[in-house]
Amino acid sequence: MAPKGPKGGAVKQKSKEDQRENTLQAVVLADSYETRFTPFTLERPRCLLPLANSPLIEYTLEFLANAGVEDIFIYCGIHTDQVEDYISASKWKLPSSPFSTVTLLRSSATSVGDAMRDLDNRDLITGDFLLVSGDVVSNLPLESALAKHRARREKDKNAIMTMVLREAGNQHRTKRRGWRPVFVIAPVLERCLHYEEMSRGKEGGSYVSLDPELLSSHGEIEVREDLIDCYVDICTPDVLGLWSDNFDYQSVRKSFLFGVLKDYELNGKTIHTYVIKENYAARARSLRAYDAISKDVISRWAYPLCPDSNLVTGQNYKYGRGKVYAEEGVVLARSSVVKSRSVVGKETSIGDGSVVGDSVLGRRCQIGKNVVINGAYIWDDAVVGDGSVVDQAIVANEAMVGRNCKIEPGALISYGVRIADNRTVPGTSRITRAKRKGRDTGTQTDIAIVGQGGTGYSYSPDSDDNASDASSTDSSHLVYTHPSVSTSTSSISTLNSIDSDNELLPRDTSRHDSFRSDPSDDATQNRDFHLEATASILDGMQKGDPAEVILLELNPYRMAVDASQHEVRHAVVASFMKRISNLMEGDRASAGNGVAAGEAVKMVFGTYKELVERTIFDKQRKEKSDQVDFLTLVQRDVAARTKGKQILFAVLEVGYDLELVEEEGVMQWWGDGIKGEEVREMAAEFVRWLREAEEDDSDDDESEEGG
Repeated sequence: MAPKGPKGGAVKQKSKEDQRENTLQAVVLADSYETRFTPFTLERPRCLLPLANSPLIEYTLEFLANAGVEDIFIYCGIHTDQVEDYISASKWKLPSSPFSTVTLLRSSATSVGDAMRDLDNRDLITGDFLLVSGDVVSNLPLESALAKHRARREKDKNAIMTMVLREAGNQHRTKRRGWRPVFVIAPVLERCLHYEEMSRGKEGGSYVSLDPELLSSHGEIEVREDLIDCYVDICTPDVLGLWSDNFDYQSVRKSFLFGVLKDYELNGKTIHTYVIKENYAARARSLRAYDAISKDVISRWAYPLCPDSNLVTGQNYKYGRGKVYAEEGVVLARSSVVKSRSVVGKETSIGDGSVVGDSVLGRRCQIGKNVVINGAYIWDDAVVGDGSVVDQAIVANEAMVGRNCKIEPGALISYGVRIADNRTVPGTSRITRAKRKGRDTGTQTDIAIVGQGGTGYSYSPDSDDNASDASSTDSSHLVYTHPSVSTSTSSISTLNSIDSDNELLPRDTSRHDSFRSDPSDDATQNRDFHLEATASILDGMQKGDPAEVILLELNPYRMAVDASQHEVRHAVVASFMKRISNLMEGDRASAGNGVAAGEAVKMVFGTYKELVERTIFDKQRKEKSDQVDFLTLVQRDVAARTKGKQILFAVLEVGYDLELVEEEGVMQWWGDGIKGEEVREMAAEFVRWLREAEEDDSDDDESEEGG
């Protein structure tokens, strides 16, 4: 009996070790080791900066919780005490937290490479782990990516890392503008063969330099520059060993990824990719990306990561019409206006005659009378004086903008700065009160910048900062004015709605009922959904995505805004008609050769029949209201199009053949729909044919009975 004790103990010990290895861990880089968010990061870490009034790290931790991570290691550099205080007081340290452990690691590292080497020395990583930055905003599901990584690892121990990438357009508005990452991938193996960063400037290269052996050893390769890289990596412990073995590795992509791929013949290690085509993924690595992601979160493209999910304990945001989110206790003067796509925090007050639109206002902000705030970010406890204009700028916590000031697009006003009355702050300004490097005493105010009675000075990055972050100059501004970017349709939110006079009006100053809806708000939200849903469906068709993929991308947004079936039907019709017109005119997908209306309708409806079927639910009812609505929408759309008559006729014919519309539906539309339009002329032939066919069937039935 004696031997059984040791054997049982050995099995138990092995079981514990296996369990430890199977625990999914994550390393969160709370320090970006970059200077793109200065002057704000002089006083506060990037991961605690508010995005839609929730700290960035909250989005990252929610993402990791949904991925099934159990152990979290938060790697801190500067402002470690602030991160530690925040995490210690957060829901992530409560007994109800989804994480088993949340550990903060202090480090003097000055780069990601130093942090990785330090992590390797600590011997904390026991198995596969996720490496992410503390500024990732994503609702990507990682189950499949993790399963593929583990299966690949079982077969090949040299498969050390899987990069999770999101497919998007080349001009996605959350991408950096100074350069573009290029991934060369072997699609069958999902293996990354080469990585390169190419300049977007005119003097930048337009060619990728590949080793000829890559072409000869792989039957097929893809050169991809349409991928969003959020730096979400599934790693094995071997990754840390490679960082330790190469002290010249400092950055994740430009040095580590490039170096490992280049040295494949020496180390034999492979890095793979997992490309996701749906869901949301972005990293707030620059102020422009911060602005784009904020708008996407407010527009519910990152659902359920929205303000009304109340990520932070104590928040109580409610979602209103026009994508307006407000906490309890917001106080609006009777003549103030909060327009669509805005977030307003608790105990914020907005004075008479003030207008706020496309903006985020934190808690306890004081907005004076006749103030205009457009596309701006006003953080907690900030003050904007009467008659001032803040346009596409950031005003940080406890900063004060005086009366009749103009804050121009792109201006950054940091913590506690005070701008005197009647001042204009240029869009290139970055104003701070933080102590100047190398100055222990003396004034911290430049009157020429902030005015008499103001506080603050214009911040200029040191040469050392620029050297360590060469691309920060390109990425450190909030506003990007290049027209091809501002109007890009390849972003996740595809199209921004067009502003109009639709707005949310206040009723009284009650703490519990500061907002009331206006009938025009329904039109605003309907238009927003129509534009965004239409663009999403059209983009999917142009890329050749199957119907089920387009539906997967459309349904979360439809549910998030509670769109009606009519609104969904309208978006489907608009995108179908646009795609049909493109095919008739000849686009790139058809090699420049236009096709006839009937052929174009067959191509679109035949391929994407399911999209229409999901909007029609009256097949078992006598009244064919859905089919009538569908055909009426088609008629209205094609009425102003070239060859609209031919398109409408083809839709009737093809829709009938595909059993999308029934005879009763067509006849009810013909009798009840919009009459007297010229576009219905050819449709009359189809209706006549239906009637004659019905009469022939009746005659046949009568003859059979008579016989």
